[in-house]
Amino acid sequence: MAIAFLMVMAYATIPTPLYPLYQELDGFPVSIITLIFAAFAVGVVLSLFLLGHVSDWMGRRRMLTIAILVAALSAVLFLLWTDVPGLLVARLVNGVSVGILTATATAHLGELRAHARPTESVVVAASVAGAANLGGLALGPLIGGLFAEFLPAPLVLPHAVFLVVLLGAAVAVTCVPETVSPPATPRPYRPQRIAAPPRARTAFIAAGFGAFAGFALFGLFTSLAPTILIGTFGERDHLVAGVTAFSVFAAAATGQVALARVALRSQLVVAAVCCAAGLAAVAAGAFAPSLAVFLVGGVVSGVGVGVLFKSAVATAATLAEPGRRGETLALIFLIAYCGLALPVLAIGALLTVVSQTTVLLVFTAIVLVATVSAALVMRRAAAPAAANSPS
Repeated sequence: MAIAFLMVMAYATIPTPLYPLYQELDGFPVSIITLIFAAFAVGVVLSLFLLGHVSDWMGRRRMLTIAILVAALSAVLFLLWTDVPGLLVARLVNGVSVGILTATATAHLGELRAHARPTESVVVAASVAGAANLGGLALGPLIGGLFAEFLPAPLVLPHAVFLVVLLGAAVAVTCVPETVSPPATPRPYRPQRIAAPPRARTAFIAAGFGAFAGFALFGLFTSLAPTILIGTFGERDHLVAGVTAFSVFAAAATGQVALARVALRSQLVVAAVCCAAGLAAVAAGAFAPSLAVFLVGGVVSGVGVGVLFKSAVATAATLAEPGRRGETLALIFLIAYCGLALPVLAIGALLTVVSQTTVLLVFTAIVLVATVSAALVMRRAAAPAAANSPS
């Protein structure tokens, strides 16, 4: 299940280093890149709201198989329709697959782990899910950059290869045990309820704020990393663009795994320190300009937001009521992916009237304050059940 999760998330970021090639092919401005990326985030948000909680009664395995097949459909669209409308539709469909998958797969992994080891801390299962989620997002740009730099047909081959991989993953997931029993009476469909769990609502709101702020940084590196490298540092290598986004997500996934058994309150201290130091370095690297400082800052801040997001997911899972874990996790991912979309759209609009360096400096300052504040509030407001000790 973790491998299938990883593959779908990797495909979600394959286009990151390919955007300049699409831009060169169709001649569209930078603002269109932010729209294409935002189409992905819109797809995620819509599917989380409409379908992210459905696995609570439809079954985890069924919804996961559907999510992977929808990702395969987006690969077909990328192969057949390469102009701007096609890219918008393909990214929207890809976002729909991720929206169905994230909360469902996170809940499923937690339930599988709980069945195997009932006394184990929920933080461990959240770490596995977080590593699959962010690890996949990390691999995508690196794979896309390798295809673009060293292999022929970079706008065809990555999508063709992943089409085969995704179809194989869909078959494999049908063999995974189901962890949800269908209700005795059919449950009527309703969209995701937008409400925090009734207990410890302050802790949940703080977790949502942390998820939103952390994903804002991921959105910057996923959508505009190649453009920033070209405009600020004069770096046009596709592999470097892929490695830049990869390093941020890989650092986030590595931090989640490395701190899996550390108490949640201690993890949040690490998150606050790394976000502050890393984002300050990102801003300094852009202002200097120094690509090395920029990249180091991205890695350090990646560790911070990765740990912050994992802590947010663990907090939400702990606060969820029985039988509504998928619904609660869908809400936290809904908030996170709003953080992925809205700031990037604002950046795209500002880039039409303000210099790239100025926009980047303002953005990093806002995200620094938001992430550090969220980490500190989560640490102070989390319910005792969420402050897990090492296990």
